[in-house]
Amino acid sequence: MLSVVMPVYNEMKTLRAIVEAVRAVVIDKEIVLVDDGSKDGSRDLVQQLAQEFDNVRAVLHPQNMGKGAALRTGFEHARGSYVVVQDADLEYDPQDYHALLKPILAGDADVVYGSRYLVDPRDTGRERDHLYHYLGNRFLTLFSNLFTGLNLTDMETCYKCFRREALATIRIKSRRFTVEPEFTAKIARLRVRIWEVPIRYRGRSYGEGKKIGWRDGVAALCAIVKYRWVD
Repeated sequence: MLSVVMPVYNEMKTLRAIVEAVRAVVIDKEIVLVDDGSKDGSRDLVQQLAQEFDNVRAVLHPQNMGKGAALRTGFEHARGSYVVVQDADLEYDPQDYHALLKPILAGDADVVYGSRYLVDPRDTGRERDHLYHYLGNRFLTLFSNLFTGLNLTDMETCYKCFRREALATIRIKSRRFTVEPEFTAKIARLRVRIWEVPIRYRGRSYGEGKKIGWRDGVAALCAIVKYRWVD
């Protein structure tokens, strides 16, 4: 079974749509919704969705604690043999779960990153990311690769899929978006096989609710250096 861990913070506009998109994927799965102290009605909707659907479970933080804390809580509640991270917006397409799981199920990988920058030759076209966001992501990925020795194209991607055994030894300490470089640094220290596969992506603007900013980029740089040596 696949556990889909979804942090939720003020995503009322997209929450039901993304849950329905995840449920539409033909895979044995559970959806673990972790509401991180939402103030816009998402908290009530999380509980409503858990009542509507047998494979949806709700976990509630008493206050906003950050994406890293929400993922840590979600991982603790996940029951599946495989775990994937899913944002609560509509930037990522859950139909890519099949591509993420394929190398793991074939016995070739323990961890699979879904890259927004690898090109699938079957694609006839895709929406491009905003230039500054693209440049920031590529710089952070290169900087991370220099410290981890990996050769990733998209360290900051939401889509990270794990065998449960690979995830079990990782203890997430980041509270906010620095969870991505922390994940990567800690995975790099493990004896696991890491793959990347191309995924589809539709980036939203800040006007549409995008939350990450330049301060998060600076914090990510600090986290890359810190977690190279610190657990």
